[in-house]
Amino acid sequence: MAIPRIALDVHAHLAPIEPSRLLSIDGVRWDASQRKLDVDGHIVGIGALFSPESLIAWMDEQGIERAWVSIPPPLYRAHLPEEDARVWCRYVNDALADVCAKHDSRLSALIHLPLEHPELAHEIAAANTRETRYAAAAGGYDGTLSDDAYAPLWRVLDRQGAFVFLHPGHCCDTRLANFYLENLMGNPVETAVAASHLVFGGVAARHPKIRFCLAHGGGATAMLAGRYERGYRTARPGVDTSLPTPRTTLGRFYVDSIVHDPQALALSASVFGRDHVLFGSDWPFPMGLLTPHTQLADADPALAEAIRTENAHKLLDGLR
Repeated sequence: MAIPRIALDVHAHLAPIEPSRLLSIDGVRWDASQRKLDVDGHIVGIGALFSPESLIAWMDEQGIERAWVSIPPPLYRAHLPEEDARVWCRYVNDALADVCAKHDSRLSALIHLPLEHPELAHEIAAANTRETRYAAAAGGYDGTLSDDAYAPLWRVLDRQGAFVFLHPGHCCDTRLANFYLENLMGNPVETAVAASHLVFGGVAARHPKIRFCLAHGGGATAMLAGRYERGYRTARPGVDTSLPTPRTTLGRFYVDSIVHDPQALALSASVFGRDHVLFGSDWPFPMGLLTPHTQLADADPALAEAIRTENAHKLLDGLR
């Protein structure tokens, strides 16, 4: 029996390799013989990250028609000074665009925005003449997304009607160093912190044309939605009750489907809206949905079908 088709994967990763250009970039070394990338002493050794052909072969196996591709977290390099970050972002954005252009019927690149440098992120977005789809790290740097420094960036992205995929960056909480908790707990928390500042800081309300999409089902955000609503309705200190309610604003966000639990997926759908849950795989990382038809088998059938096709088509129609 043929497997169901999946119209779009909004959460897939590639690490673009252009050896001659990498030679001039400090802190990064490509080992062609071992097919490994050393990024600031961290070895990126998942070979599939360097192979768009492997991604497309996997998409064919799983019936996935198109993928929106972003660089993986080891390539965020949020610690770089601004000028070095400018050089690095120029490399990853141009190289990833070149990779996807060679497979343009299947792959599209998400432009990386270095949110650790708000002025540089604004510069990249303002200069962009490509399709307005971006990826950015949710956390792993000083500052929060409600800070005034980001206002010019949000205005540009709002004018563009941009799609902005927020993926957790480095978790700075040293308590999570053991048991893989930096990923298992830290990633959902970093995403929730970013989303919370966009909600309570009024960023999402003031910029209704930006389509924010949160990785991993929104992280911990859906579980916190009721608590946030209670804090708003009881006017807790620092909560601006002139803004729309948190639940109203969260209903504008998109999330991907990577939660690994049918009840958690149903909760995400109830908070963000059934039509705002998009398929994401996190390919090629093992914490993703690498066998999506099996991993989504216990989900509500109507929700699973919406995730596979209907919601992507609505999103794409709105971006045209």
